[in-house]
Amino acid sequence: MNDVTALPDTAPVEPARILCVDDEPNILASLRRLFRVHGYQVLLAESGAAGLKILETEAVDLVISDMRMPEMDGARFLEHVRGRWPDTVRLLLTGYADIQSILDAINRGEIYRYITKPWDDNDILLVVRHALERKALEREKQRLEVLTRSQNEELKTLNASLELKVQERTVELKKALDSLVTTNEKLKTSFLTSIKVFSSVIEMRGGNLAGHSRRVADLARRIAAKMGLEGRDLQQIFVAGLLHNIGKVAFSDDLLVMPVNTMNAENLGLYRKYPVRGEQLLMPLEDLREASKIVRSQQERFDGEGFPDRLSGFNIPLGARILALASDYFNLQIGTLVQRNLRPEEAQAVIMQNSGKRYDPLVANAFNELMSGVGTGTAVDADAGKKGSEAAPELIVGTTDLRPGMVVARDMITRDGFLLLSAEHTLDEKMIRQIRDFESSSAGSRLSICIRDERRTP
Repeated sequence: MNDVTALPDTAPVEPARILCVDDEPNILASLRRLFRVHGYQVLLAESGAAGLKILETEAVDLVISDMRMPEMDGARFLEHVRGRWPDTVRLLLTGYADIQSILDAINRGEIYRYITKPWDDNDILLVVRHALERKALEREKQRLEVLTRSQNEELKTLNASLELKVQERTVELKKALDSLVTTNEKLKTSFLTSIKVFSSVIEMRGGNLAGHSRRVADLARRIAAKMGLEGRDLQQIFVAGLLHNIGKVAFSDDLLVMPVNTMNAENLGLYRKYPVRGEQLLMPLEDLREASKIVRSQQERFDGEGFPDRLSGFNIPLGARILALASDYFNLQIGTLVQRNLRPEEAQAVIMQNSGKRYDPLVANAFNELMSGVGTGTAVDADAGKKGSEAAPELIVGTTDLRPGMVVARDMITRDGFLLLSAEHTLDEKMIRQIRDFESSSAGSRLSICIRDERRTP
């Protein structure tokens, strides 16, 4: 055996345990000295049977077995080791050029390498180191495979849990969204109802003004629909119609009902401020800013002779051009423009005579067709907000025919022109009872309600 050449220190942090099996004590002593010097723990056995007993009680990383031993040769011993401790690395030490014995050891014991006697210390140390490194790599590979399988199972469980949580969260979000949509619709309805109520409160100061703004708003939106406007544009024109006289809240009672053609210079100066004052009152509310622009320009004339900005033609917002005509049509009938109250057909004639001067000809033509019933088709409901083909059937019923679940299709207005119940209100037992009580207290006056029965919708 050659002298040991210095090798780098490769001993692991926890020394590997090597079992050397040989029937020659001097061989075992040489192997023990060689491996101990390099930090390995060495166990010795003088026969295969003794080696198996050691393996039964001790954890061993690598076995080096001689081939030629009495009772149990190396091939048989290593076969036992492979069967019972397959993770233990197996090396064969042989001093004979016996090919058949080596093949038996390879086939039966599945040895990692075989080493011939006499051995070279450096060679055998390298073989052992490489064998243990391979064992460590195999162990790490197995550990990683187990870890990977475990993590994969955890990921599967997590994914399933995440999918369930996503589904649950999606359901929660949908419910929240549906709730928000419902709440938003209720807020819109409440907002419009509040505007209608406020409009009615403004008109309580003048006896001939009751219901005026509601009628103006309704006509303005019908004209707008006739001209092809829809959606938000219709809504803004309707709201502007309801609030077009809000700038007159500071007027004296006399000025409020005074015909414009009888005003002196002082009164006329006050009167001409009301469109701007109306805009200023509405501007702080973001949802009313578009309507406020319409209110400001309602007294502009198509020929440029109006106020407050002397706009002309199509420079005047379309909503204001429509509102100007609708407002004047009813003002001519209640005596706030001229001293004489005109009949509807007379007011219509005055409107058409001023087409191209005071009024936009396109708006005047749409108004004239609407009033004359030319090409109007189905009338546009100012409150329903639905196309005729999509809405539930509408019918006029008395209070005795009201049932829970019915939806008010149009605003309920009293004979004095005040809002009693807003459109789109769904009736319940309590509300029906209140309506019937109101009818009973109205000195024999019978109420007729336009309802849309959602239960009869196809």
